[in-house]
Amino acid sequence: MHVAIVEDDPLLARSISQAVEERGHHCTWVSDGAQAARDMTLASADLVVLDLMLPKVGGMELLRAARAAGIRTPVIVLTAFGTVPERLAGFAAGADDYVVKPFALDELLARIEALRRRSSDGPAAEIAVGPIVLHVGRRQATIDGRTTDLTPTEASILELLMRHSGQVVTRSMLCTHAWGFTWDGPTNVVEVHINRLRGKIDKGRNDSLINTIRGRGYALVTD
Repeated sequence: MHVAIVEDDPLLARSISQAVEERGHHCTWVSDGAQAARDMTLASADLVVLDLMLPKVGGMELLRAARAAGIRTPVIVLTAFGTVPERLAGFAAGADDYVVKPFALDELLARIEALRRRSSDGPAAEIAVGPIVLHVGRRQATIDGRTTDLTPTEASILELLMRHSGQVVTRSMLCTHAWGFTWDGPTNVVEVHINRLRGKIDKGRNDSLINTIRGRGYALVTD
């Protein structure tokens, strides 16, 4: 697996790179956002560890641009900004995981491996509900015969909705399933990802397959 480290601190980047390579992965280091944009780092790697406070072009800007361009490479945000609203902003921009500095290197390595497994292209189960077939390992959904690619977060959200088809799935349940923490406060992070998912699975349909249940959450309705 090719892991790209986009981090302006050379000592930290070297430490992460060495540890990742000791796990048997290929690692490259990019020190500023402008270079990452020129090299299309987020598109060319298999997984990206992305600092937010980068010279020239910020990490959040890189992440938003990549997701807007349809790039679905798994991204772990690495930053000193650790409040819940800051973490939620990172997830809303398209991050798949979020690690706050200072951190334990073993934890970062474990998160890289966990995200790699989630994003694996190997054989995996298929879940079928109504017109939707979710290919879990490939992170693809087939709707009425049309196949679309999903980010790891989109695939995780769709999987939970499909496993609870016809039932209300709360925002708290979605946060826990997709990102590993519970948040009951005001946020649009879930709405952002739901809207992106709707844009993919509802294409060409008159009605959305994902219904908003006001004040409660969302439900996948295929009847």
